[in-house]
Amino acid sequence: MNEGWPVSNVQEFSVSELSSALKRSVEDQFGYVRVRAELSGVKQAASGHLYFALKDDKSVLDGVCWRGQAQKLGFRPEDGLEVVCSGKLTTYAARSKYQMVVDHMEPAGAGALMALLEERRKKLAAEGLFDTDRKKPIPYLPAIIGVVTSPTGAVIRDILHRLADRFPRQVIVWPVVVQGEGAASQIAGAIRGFDALEADGSIPRPDVLIVARGGGSIEDLWSFNEEEVVRAAAECSIPLISAVGHETDTTLIDHAADLRAPTPTGAAEMAVPVREELMATVSDLGRRLAMQRMQIVQMRAEKLRALERALPKPTDLLGLLQQRFDDLCDRLPRALSFVARSKESQLNRIAGALTVNRLSQMLIYQKREWQALTNRLRPALSRQMGTRSDSLKATSRVLDSLSYERVLDRGFALVEDLSGSPVSRASSLKNGDQVALRFADGTRNANIDDDQVASPVKKPAKSKQTAQPAKKSPKKSGSRRTNQGELF
Repeated sequence: MNEGWPVSNVQEFSVSELSSALKRSVEDQFGYVRVRAELSGVKQAASGHLYFALKDDKSVLDGVCWRGQAQKLGFRPEDGLEVVCSGKLTTYAARSKYQMVVDHMEPAGAGALMALLEERRKKLAAEGLFDTDRKKPIPYLPAIIGVVTSPTGAVIRDILHRLADRFPRQVIVWPVVVQGEGAASQIAGAIRGFDALEADGSIPRPDVLIVARGGGSIEDLWSFNEEEVVRAAAECSIPLISAVGHETDTTLIDHAADLRAPTPTGAAEMAVPVREELMATVSDLGRRLAMQRMQIVQMRAEKLRALERALPKPTDLLGLLQQRFDDLCDRLPRALSFVARSKESQLNRIAGALTVNRLSQMLIYQKREWQALTNRLRPALSRQMGTRSDSLKATSRVLDSLSYERVLDRGFALVEDLSGSPVSRASSLKNGDQVALRFADGTRNANIDDDQVASPVKKPAKSKQTAQPAKKSPKKSGSRRTNQGELF
């Protein structure tokens, strides 16, 4: 004990002891409370915990919602939203603060959600996401239909059943959660995923999309009011049909979609026509087309007959022309006689105007021209005749060198039959045929006899200096290629 200080019997606490005592007192006193307040400073940590402040016009109370409970919320808490929170009060000793641990949170009545919905609708409408000129037409008969919905609900069964009744089409389902935490991100991701498919990819690209969900409360349908879902629907290049809830339910995706259906079944009806009705319509149009074609043919035939009656007869048209032709034929001889007399008179006038002196001068001029042309023609004709004579002589020499008579001069003979035709093959002659052998100095007749064969003539020894080829005796008459050798 320090001297000078008064002695006190008050119990002393450490900070931790006092904080623990306060924590127990607060939790025992307010173990379960419900608080109606406005959200402020809403922030979701990376751990998934949700931190916010509950306030009214006079006070502020910190709040926290742990990750497990935050994932169960049916809506996304936002600043300015009035909510009713259930939980307990506790203290946070590290900052000497008290706070509320929220186990359950719900909007403070439909009025608050509707106010938030209206505020969000005005914001997105101001950005032009709901403009009519952004709407795309729905294809009349799509080949592939994409559906974004829950794969286990009655919605997908109703859609498939309705499509099968009206006009069966290929359907691709992108399964998503349509309610609760993470539903909005899955729906937006499914819309963008369909939009990102390639036309010629392994998964075919749909021609139209249906985003569908069954009916429910405003809290159940809140995922389709989320901003990311609305933006994904507005940015989708594939025509999109919104079929969320019943006919009286309205969500923001209905404004951004290209077409709103009252129910999922209604969306299937809007996506495809009735096949039987389409076939009946086509048949009716074909019948009407055939009738119109017949009517047009009949109308044109009647019009043609009317025009035929209005046309004049060919005899009437040709009669006038024939009469004119006869008139011209009568006038032609007189016209020819008149022209002849006119030309004769004109010729006489010209002949009278010409004097004898002028005619003499013209004859002298013509004679000089003929003399000049004759003087030029004679040398040219002499040169031309000389050139042609030289060419003829050269051709004659070539022809003489190529004549078969020159070949006969070299010791060959030409075999001819009785008609005078040359014999070029030994196989064309038979035993007993008569042939003519033409030599350079005359012709001799011969008979073909295969039994008599001339003995070969012994060739003289060739001299190295004056070696001359000896003529061979033919073994068979008429074979020039094997017995006489080549002509050239």
